[in-house]
Amino acid sequence: MRSRTFGPTGRSVGEIGFGAWAIGAAWGAVDDNDSVAALHAALDAGLDFIDTADVYGDGHSERLIARVLKERGGERPFVATKAGRRLPQQTVAGYSAENLEGWIDRSLRNLEVDVLDLLQLHCPPTDAYYHPEVFERMERLVERGKIRHYGVSVERVEEALKAIEYPGVASVQIIYNMFRLRPAELFFREARRRNVAVIVRVPLASGLLSGKFTRDTRFAADDHRQFNRHGEAFDVGETFSGVPYEVGLSNSGKAACAGARGRDPSPAGAALDPDGRSGDRSHPGRAHSGTGAGQCRRGRAAGTAAGDDGRGRPAVRPWDIRPYVHQRW
Repeated sequence: MRSRTFGPTGRSVGEIGFGAWAIGAAWGAVDDNDSVAALHAALDAGLDFIDTADVYGDGHSERLIARVLKERGGERPFVATKAGRRLPQQTVAGYSAENLEGWIDRSLRNLEVDVLDLLQLHCPPTDAYYHPEVFERMERLVERGKIRHYGVSVERVEEALKAIEYPGVASVQIIYNMFRLRPAELFFREARRRNVAVIVRVPLASGLLSGKFTRDTRFAADDHRQFNRHGEAFDVGETFSGVPYEVGLSNSGKAACAGARGRDPSPAGAALDPDGRSGDRSHPGRAHSGTGAGQCRRGRAAGTAAGDDGRGRPAVRPWDIRPYVHQRW
């Protein structure tokens, strides 16, 4: 496992982390024993970065993480969580000092810690990035010892670029994969210039880039790949990266899970070549990519997808996908 410094925090963490949404909820039936086993397997394999949120299973994901870390003892991994999606409606006013502290106190209890390593604003409304007082409130929470660092999880590249104008923002979490390449055009370069860590989420487009799905694949009613396929519950970009399922299938070909091999001189991490392959040419700015419980249970941590159509051509044709996603996020 290669490690990099996580932006301005000074903390060294591995390039691949554990994404803990699936062990909380919204991915169909998940057994806690399997979740605990996956977490142990990930940590045994050397992963030292975990990403969760207070709304993943209404705190269940955070509590499972606390349980596993208590069982293991010893040095703790870097645990990043998020806050903000407990609001019944996303408004700037909802990110008040009172609400922020309440959400953080709840995560502190769930994770059984005295201070959070990293608290990310969880995809707040775009207008929030134009309200400096929201970020000033985060600064006060750092000063009071509630959180060590803070960052943002964004839906759009424009939000990411605005967020890093605030000097206290230590990290940005953003979707980046062979379907969603736009962050590499400008944002990664700016993040590198400002020494802001980048957490890449949805690296396999909700599994669509794993090569395991077909037109006959069915998802449970409580799996977001079923109930949010058209954005019914939250931003559709979180489900299959916003790519229509049939379109994604026809473009993913034989793409399979594979660890990135490209060198990256950026804040941290490997990245994809413009043609969708992992290789020597890499985009700047990639920090850490989160793999889910399934990959860890099967004994591999997948940080990106690669493959071809059997004739030496890219398995994913970005030029076919671009019209569906590029200008939306």
